[in-house]
Amino acid sequence: MAVNGGEVAVALDVGGTGMKCALVGADGAVRHAERHPTDAERGPDAVVETILTVAEGLAGKARADGLTPTALGIVVPGVVDEARGVAVWSANVGFRDVPLRELAARRLGLPTALGHDVRAGGLAEARLGAGRDAGHVLFVAIGTGIAAAHVVASSAATGAHGAAGELGHILVRPDGPICGCGQRGCLEAVASASSVARRYAELIGPTSDGGSAADAGPGRTMVTAAEVAARAAAGEDLATRVWREAVEALADGLATGQALYDVETIVLGGGLAQAGAGLFDPLRVALRDRLTFHREPRLVPAVLGDEAGCLGAALLALDKLETP
Repeated sequence: MAVNGGEVAVALDVGGTGMKCALVGADGAVRHAERHPTDAERGPDAVVETILTVAEGLAGKARADGLTPTALGIVVPGVVDEARGVAVWSANVGFRDVPLRELAARRLGLPTALGHDVRAGGLAEARLGAGRDAGHVLFVAIGTGIAAAHVVASSAATGAHGAAGELGHILVRPDGPICGCGQRGCLEAVASASSVARRYAELIGPTSDGGSAADAGPGRTMVTAAEVAARAAAGEDLATRVWREAVEALADGLATGQALYDVETIVLGGGLAQAGAGLFDPLRVALRDRLTFHREPRLVPAVLGDEAGCLGAALLALDKLETP
C-alpha cells in the first residue's frame, strides 16, 4: 500500500444501530476512532446523509491532526454490489439500490470503496487478525444471524450478485425451525445466538404467571445464548441439550463450508464465539467427525472484535489506491 506514515484511510462500518468509524494507517493502526448512532428509523436518505457528514468530519479531523486522508472505505450490511458501488438491499438501514460509493466520492473528493460488513470483517481477520498466516480463510460471524466471508490471497469473494458468504442459509435441518428468510431449517435458524436463546426459551416453557421461565428476572429479559452456554457448562441438562444441538448444526455447516472452500483456517467471530472453549472444544471434535478426505482446517476465534468491520473498510479503501 503506497502511502506514508502521515496518510490515513477514512473508514466507516455502518450498522442498523450505530456506526464505528476510524482513521487508519496503512499499517492497520487506528489513529483515531469514534462512534455515532445510525438512527435507521429516520429512513435511508437520512442515514446516507449521516454517513456522508460523519465521513466529512473524519476527513476534517485527519487534516486538523496533520494527517492526510487519501481514501474512504464504507461497509454496510445486506447485499452489496462492490463492483458498481451500490448498496443493493439492507433490511437494517432500509437501503434499496443506493449508489453510496458515487455519493461519497462526490461529497469528499476521495477514492472511495463500498463493501459488505461481514466480508470486510473477514478481510481484516485474514490480513491483520487470527487468519493472517493463512492464504485461504473462512471467516464466520455468529451473532443474531450467521454470515461468512471466503478470503483467498487477501481478497474476499463477493459472488456474481454481491451475495457471497451466506453460510447461515445452508440447509442443515430440513424439518427445523423457520428461518427469517422463509426457508425451514437454515443453519442460522438453529445455531445463531438468537436461535439458541429462543430454543432454550421454547423448551423451558411458560411460568405460572404466563411468562417465560427463560426470563432472567422481574425485567423479563430473555436468557441470552451466552447464559445458555454458561448453564450448559455448569451441567444444566436443558441448556446442555440446546447447546449440543447448536454445536452439531454448526459443525454440519462448517463441514459443508470446508467441502466447498478447502480453507486452511476457519475464524469464528461474533457473540457466540465468545463462549470460548465451551464452543471450540466440542465444535472441533464434531467437525473432525464429519470430515473424510477433506483436510481439517484450523479452527480459531477472531481477535479483532467489533473493530474488524471498520479495519476491513480501511483495507478496502487503501486497496482502492492501488487499483488502476
